[in-house]
Amino acid sequence: MSERLNLMSPAMLADPYPTYAELRRDAPVCQVDPGGFWAVTRHDDVVAVLKDTAVFSSEGFRAATKPAWLGHNPFGDSMLVLDPPAHGRLRSLVNRAFTPAAMARLEARVRAFAEDIAARLPLGQPVDWVESLAMPLPASVIGELLGLDPSLHARFKRWTDDLTSISPVTPDMTARMEEIRTTVREAEQYLTEVLASRRREPADDMVTDLLRAQVDGQSLTDAELMSFLFLLLVGGLETTVHLLNHSALQLIAHPEVLDRLRADPALIPRFIDEVLRYEPPVRSVYRLVMADTEIGGVRLPKGAKVLAMIGSACRDEAHFPDAHRFDIDRRGVTHLPFGHGIHFCLGAPLARLEARLLFTALLPRVRRLSPAGPPEWRRALSVRGVTSLPVVAHPA
Repeated sequence: MSERLNLMSPAMLADPYPTYAELRRDAPVCQVDPGGFWAVTRHDDVVAVLKDTAVFSSEGFRAATKPAWLGHNPFGDSMLVLDPPAHGRLRSLVNRAFTPAAMARLEARVRAFAEDIAARLPLGQPVDWVESLAMPLPASVIGELLGLDPSLHARFKRWTDDLTSISPVTPDMTARMEEIRTTVREAEQYLTEVLASRRREPADDMVTDLLRAQVDGQSLTDAELMSFLFLLLVGGLETTVHLLNHSALQLIAHPEVLDRLRADPALIPRFIDEVLRYEPPVRSVYRLVMADTEIGGVRLPKGAKVLAMIGSACRDEAHFPDAHRFDIDRRGVTHLPFGHGIHFCLGAPLARLEARLLFTALLPRVRRLSPAGPPEWRRALSVRGVTSLPVVAHPA
């Protein structure tokens, strides 16, 4: 490509996949805007970047989420920025909250949330899928895990949208900068109050568990606790919201798939896996090059900023036959939509559980989904998703 690609252009936000295919073919590792990142687009190269924490450091995430204009941001100090051994010590604290046994214990509560939300969906009239379904379910679940007030889900959504939209902000966007600074202050004040409440009155939730936890014989510092809560709030909402939104978009585009799922709900997990591959919620992952290296035949100097393009890797024709076709009968499951290596998303089983139980509850009530207006795509480098999705759910 003769000029540097802008990943934030309207065309790339609406449908980046044709351009990703061109990059994989002609320029699999190339510099892009905004930010001058090196985009790595082929599947095997993306996996190589995510596996090699010595050369491709997670410090790249800190640089992307704590620019000079923002400064303080607990999300930018979370486990996502840590390399071994510090990462392993902290991750072990929350591993047990997402084990298969823990998911089994949580399933009844998630099912109750899903059935209630599905039952309250207005049928036969335009609704915003995001506000009616995709946000309330994960907000209820993360509220259950952390003991947060799920009625604040609109506020949580604004916070997560802002915290995952830092990189595209340019020096001239002073109003947007202040919005994000305000979000960090608001979120930190709210979560500080949550921590103080659990110190006064411990509860059966993950916040209390973190307050009691110890690493190498020492309790977590207030800063570590705050970064954990920012990460769990954003991670618990962001991936699942976009998975549910992308699932709706695919059911709109492929009504025959909806018919199959209604006839055989056992196909729902395969549908979810294909949605994750075809339209992964995580668009790209930041890394920082710690030593001169080569990837995809391109030399990268120490200090180069890298984007491991998960969205492109999941459509790589060399890895997925007929990659641009949505096919719930596709053999094999890719876990790359949730990352790879030490930073593989802890919440992947929970996101899959929420999606499975929501569609299990919803599809007996709905025979067809149709668009009620165009979706509004997020301006973000790290995630791909919509902020609004007008639909009509036609009653069964």
